[in-house]
Amino acid sequence: MLKKIPVSDLRLGMHLHALEGRWIDHPFWKTRFVLRDSADIDAVRRSSIKECWINVALGSDVSPPATAPLPAPLRADAAAPAPRPEADASAPPSPREASSSMREELAQAAAICKRGRAAVTSMFREARLGQAIRTEACAPLVEDITDSVFRNPGALVSLARLKTRDDYSYMHSVAVCALMVALGRQLGMDEAACRVAGMAGMLHDIGKAVMPLEVLNKPGKLTDDEYRTMKAHQQRGHEMLMQAGGAPDEAMDVCLHHHERIDGKGYPDGLSGEQITRLARMGAICDVYDAVTSNRPYKAGWDPAESIARMASWAGHFDTAIFGAFVKSLGIYPTGSLVRLESGKLAVVVEQNPEAIGAPIVRAFYSTKSGMPIPPVLIDLSRKGTSERIVAREPTAQWDRTVLQGLWVPPDVRTT
Repeated sequence: MLKKIPVSDLRLGMHLHALEGRWIDHPFWKTRFVLRDSADIDAVRRSSIKECWINVALGSDVSPPATAPLPAPLRADAAAPAPRPEADASAPPSPREASSSMREELAQAAAICKRGRAAVTSMFREARLGQAIRTEACAPLVEDITDSVFRNPGALVSLARLKTRDDYSYMHSVAVCALMVALGRQLGMDEAACRVAGMAGMLHDIGKAVMPLEVLNKPGKLTDDEYRTMKAHQQRGHEMLMQAGGAPDEAMDVCLHHHERIDGKGYPDGLSGEQITRLARMGAICDVYDAVTSNRPYKAGWDPAESIARMASWAGHFDTAIFGAFVKSLGIYPTGSLVRLESGKLAVVVEQNPEAIGAPIVRAFYSTKSGMPIPPVLIDLSRKGTSERIVAREPTAQWDRTVLQGLWVPPDVRTT
């Protein structure tokens, strides 16, 4: 049972479930653990957090008062009424139990993206100035992202792809974090393991913070020397995380090895097959997907469905079993994809059907037969009796991305 208490009441042996307040003020890499070190309690009390949640089923409760007088109306010979269960409707729900619709979660996901952009920008700026990376400061953001993905996997994953050329380096970290959590969830990893995967995604490109900006943001093809410079970002990131301390070993491994390939032709160590850890193999897929679907300083992003198809054709790059799980986590036609229906209508994918990954919910908006827009109509391609089906991916080059985005992102959800 969850109970909300002032942080001044925290004691050793309590199971800390969650902290109230701004995520940026969160003093720990994780929550939901038994307090066994008085230093942890001191850290909470020194922060600006004023209240927290404890789980009394998993740890100690608040000590009762030394004397607990009976309420006046209660007579000694009267049968006491059965205690009423404590109302905990406002308690933070377990991500596995909670759920939300795509529309509901998009609003929360947009807020997380906004906070994430600010947090990662700050982290990169501090790293560029030579300051130590505070990996524990990322923990609340990773926790927010994990909870969002567990509530509705499609919302934050799809929104995080909608980044500008200018903030790619920062939002790429947020997007890969969300993709790693979604993929871990699809692979059956528990919530704690998914958080570690998310932290690995958040930190995987930290080495780019110390790459020359003129190379990092170059709007064209890199020279051989510039490419060699950029290929050093994994080692630099790994060194930075080692020096800072506090990052999980798994996150440091993903930072160093997310450019390895199954066929051994990757870098920096030329590892192959199962020499590459499962988390690093996951990181390789999530990193590439977000890179190719995003607008970069030197190119426009590919359509999500086109990206899935192209990546599937790259023999030797990815672990095929993990890539298969990745496709299931996103759908064959990920949210935001432009598709052609059997009727000749064009539609944008707005939501996935987990039980039918080839038959998502789409919004049709254009007729190729008449060459004219049509009133947007929502179609669930998995619904029994629906005559429509997707017959092809549709090139997006001739379409304004903001027009397509407006068809699946509600107008009241701000993505920037």
